[in-house]
Amino acid sequence: MLILSLDSSAVAGSVALCDGERLLCEYTVNLGNTHSETILPMIESILKIAGYTTDDIDIFACSEGPGSFTGIRIGAATVKGLAFSLGKPVIGVSTLEALAYNLLGFDGIICPVMNARRGQVYNAVFDAELNRLTEDRAIAASDLAAELAGKRVFLCGDGTKVALAGGVDATPAPERLLHQSAFSVAQCALKKYNAGVRTSDTELSPVYLRLPQAERVRLERESGSLESNERILKNEGK
Repeated sequence: MLILSLDSSAVAGSVALCDGERLLCEYTVNLGNTHSETILPMIESILKIAGYTTDDIDIFACSEGPGSFTGIRIGAATVKGLAFSLGKPVIGVSTLEALAYNLLGFDGIICPVMNARRGQVYNAVFDAELNRLTEDRAIAASDLAAELAGKRVFLCGDGTKVALAGGVDATPAPERLLHQSAFSVAQCALKKYNAGVRTSDTELSPVYLRLPQAERVRLERESGSLESNERILKNEGK
């Protein structure tokens, strides 16, 4: 079963072609490139090298979030477009679960973290066999540190430095396992497929966990304006 998977949820972009659990090709770029410019050429490259076309693909998979709002949309739009044109299933997986797969078998708590800004991380916690201990969430690094205190913890993801700075006592993953991997996305998608999940291109929906930054700024400004107006009215009433 051929799986074409991708992850564009963070700075690193990754595309993989797998035959079930067997990795055929993986192409990862961590140069800060714009995913909209690189993902399709990366897909074309690995298919050409492996001697396949999109017609041969049985499952399209992508990380559905959390992560970069723009990156998640690019990944989802890419696989939705490919799946729609071919009538093939498309499966979205948690970015955090795919990151955790990088550390499958590590003897301890697996803690993927993505930088959510303002001292927060997108996070979920797993045991060594990838059983979930928490749902995906946005959490302050200091709160995560308190939650994991006294446990043997391994970190991965671009929020590792944020988590460490926030007091999380953990061992960072090796560089090769620190970033998003499309192979991990493919394996998480295969697990869902084997469990009976069949998602169409129209059903795939990004998972953001938080509002986009522009929307948060707008709401904060509106909230600040409201509070300012209330103070003015109170002062005028004195």
